[in-house]
Amino acid sequence: MLGNAGAIRLRARLFSSKKLKSKGNVSKKALSDENITDRKYVFICGLQRSGTSVLARNIGKLESCTSFKNTGVLQDEGQYLQDVYRPDGAYGGTGRYGFDPRAHLTEKSRLLTPENVARLHRSWRSYWDPAKSICVEKTPGNLIMTRFLQAAFPNSYFIVIRRHPVPVSMATQRWKVSLTPLHRLFEHWLRCYDLFEEDKMHLKRVYELSYEEYIKEPDKYHREIALFIGTRTPPASLEEVTDVHNKRYFDRWSNLLTNSSFKSYYRYIASKYEPRLARYNYSLLSSPGTGRSEEREASDTPAVVGALYCLGADANALAWRITLQSKWLIKRTLRAHLPEPVKAGIKRLLGRPSLEKQTANVS
Repeated sequence: MLGNAGAIRLRARLFSSKKLKSKGNVSKKALSDENITDRKYVFICGLQRSGTSVLARNIGKLESCTSFKNTGVLQDEGQYLQDVYRPDGAYGGTGRYGFDPRAHLTEKSRLLTPENVARLHRSWRSYWDPAKSICVEKTPGNLIMTRFLQAAFPNSYFIVIRRHPVPVSMATQRWKVSLTPLHRLFEHWLRCYDLFEEDKMHLKRVYELSYEEYIKEPDKYHREIALFIGTRTPPASLEEVTDVHNKRYFDRWSNLLTNSSFKSYYRYIASKYEPRLARYNYSLLSSPGTGRSEEREASDTPAVVGALYCLGADANALAWRITLQSKWLIKRTLRAHLPEPVKAGIKRLLGRPSLEKQTANVS
C-alpha cells in the first residue's frame, strides 16, 4: 500500500506545475525546437549497488518505454553518453562523489543554458527508440541532480530506489575502484539521500521504493510504476530479482560486529549512524535479512577513541589507494614507452594474442 509508514517507505508524489515555477535559464523555444516536450522522460535514481540497473532494465521493458542498451559504456549509464555535465568519477567516484558540492546540481546551475539542454538531449536521443514515447535513463548520480534534470526535461518523472546501507556499502567496497572505509560509505549514503530529501519538495513527479520491498513483490511495483508513468506492464515476464546478495552482506556485517578483530570500530560506527539511519527505517544494530531478530547493544566507545578508529580506517584505505594508483601509473608509463615489438613479446609470454592478431581474427 502506498504511504506505508513502515519499512516500505514508498511514495508517489504529484505536484501541480502551477505551484512549482522553474528557475532555470531554459527557454520554451529551445525545448520545443528539440521536441523535448513531446515525450516523457523517466530518470532512475539511487546509489550504486542499490538495484538501479535491474530496475531500469525492467522499466525499459514496459510498454512504450525505451532505455539505453548496448551503448558500450559502463552499465549503459547516461552520464557517460554526454558532455554537458561531469560524470561522478570527476568528483571522487563511487562512494565519494556526493561529498563534492559541485556534484549537486539544481535548476540554478550555470550549465542550464538553452545550448547545453539541446546538446544533452541530442546526446541521449540517438540511443532511444524514436518510435517509443517514454524515454528511460539511469545514472546513480541522478539522485543528487533531480532538480537539474527536471529543468532540462520538464516532462520528467523520477523513480528513486533506496537499499539498506550495509549491502550498498559492502558491495561498493568490493569494487577495486572504491577503496573506501565503511564509515565513509555510510556517511556518503546519508549525504546523498539527505540531499534528495531536501530537493524532493521541488519536484513535480516522484515515486519512491525500497530495494527490500521491490525484491519481495516485483510484479506489484512494476504495475505501480507503469501506472505512475502512464503505461502498462507487458504480457511477458520481466527480469527476476533475488534477495540472495542482501543476505550474504548482512551475514558478513553481523560477523564483523561480533567476531572481527576490529569489532570495536564496527560497533562504534554502527552506534554513530544508527539514529540518522532510523529516519529511513534502517538499522545497523539489528540483523535484517539474516533470519534473526535480535538487536545488539550500542557501543560505549568514547567519541575520541571512535574518531581514532575512523582515522585509522581512513589511513589504511589511503595507503591502499596510493599503492594501486602507483601500480597503474607504472603500467601506463611502460605501455606508453615500450617499443611495440617488446609489448607484443610480453603479450605472447602472458598467453595473450597481440592486438594485430585480435584484429585479424575479428575481420
